[in-house]
Amino acid sequence: MSYVEVPGAKVPIRMWTDPGSVEEGAMQQLRNVATLPWIKGLAVMPDVHYGKGATVGSVIAMHGAVCPAAVGVDIGCGMSAVRTSLTANDLPGDLSRLRSQIEQAIPVGRGMHEDLVEPGDFHGLATAGWDDFWGRFEGIADAVKFRQQRATRQMGTLGGGNHFVEVCVDTDGAVWLMLHSGSRNIGKELAEHHIGVAQKLSYNQGLVDRDLAVFVADTPQMTAYRNDLFWAQEYAKYNRTLMMALLKDVVRKEFRKAKPVFEREISAHHNYVAEERYEGMDLLVTRKGAIRAGSGEYGIIPGSMGTGSYIVKGLGNEKAFNSASHGAGRRMSRTAAKRRFTTKDLEDQTRGVECRKDSGVVDEIPGAYKPIEQVIDQQRDLVKVVAKLKQVVCVKG
Repeated sequence: MSYVEVPGAKVPIRMWTDPGSVEEGAMQQLRNVATLPWIKGLAVMPDVHYGKGATVGSVIAMHGAVCPAAVGVDIGCGMSAVRTSLTANDLPGDLSRLRSQIEQAIPVGRGMHEDLVEPGDFHGLATAGWDDFWGRFEGIADAVKFRQQRATRQMGTLGGGNHFVEVCVDTDGAVWLMLHSGSRNIGKELAEHHIGVAQKLSYNQGLVDRDLAVFVADTPQMTAYRNDLFWAQEYAKYNRTLMMALLKDVVRKEFRKAKPVFEREISAHHNYVAEERYEGMDLLVTRKGAIRAGSGEYGIIPGSMGTGSYIVKGLGNEKAFNSASHGAGRRMSRTAAKRRFTTKDLEDQTRGVECRKDSGVVDEIPGAYKPIEQVIDQQRDLVKVVAKLKQVVCVKG
């Protein structure tokens, strides 16, 4: 489908989904965003749903301003995927050992490594910029500096919630590795710190929603936020890089006889800010639950822990600010999912997938998410499907 345009106060709301299918809370969030004085455009992806602070599945383009809550608290959260030389025929019938080995190599939930995991620990992994990155920790907000030890030990870890590590098989029988994570606790604490700072600024007092508090250009608060934001986005990228290296190591050991080869990784943020130019104007583009889908750029759009995922190539649609959805998107809250579904439902909906099937992940049940095929169909003018994947192992925090 192409987009549907809904009137907004300052800019129209371009929606790549049926507006009638979007819950009222999310629609009100979008209408609120459209009132911001600095806004130059708002695109809404088909995975749209209500979010904390700002709508998930929204792309907000502003001139001279950025809203930290519209980035979200998991700064730099995103996906990485890599195609391997393994095929479905190389996989054992019982995948429980493979899942266990992944869980041992990559800490999940609130877990962390005993020591810092570094690029130099892995043969062939680029180390350029690593020392500079950690050297810049001294320049981030004083309020979170006491978290340095935790930040170093959580580098290369998964976290919880909707984060995952998967082994998948595509329709040609090729095995893929895929993972989803962000800037861990340090990113969350940086985000919360800056959201709090923004909400106290005088120019934000008249906004329709205090969660939409912004930083404006040429202020010390904006300078401080941009510094911490871009550092956290880099943390998230390194985090995924190191997790993928750990995952490859597991696969090499488990499939030693097959001698697996790994193709070039695909990686994309979906909670972040980028400086981009549209219609002759330099804008700060915030994608919360959205990926960049510039012409020819690869992206990853996952479904849920039982439905599969898509590798896509962007079509460069500037009406959407070169964006696409970041996943299927929730159709019910975590609380609602826990009320509605049981562990039996989870077992039924994840049949054939080696994964947790306990009450701790019922809120991640496929039934709590929108149908991924429908979400892909609604953005045919944003991306082209390159590969369809189905997970056979899913590790959750």
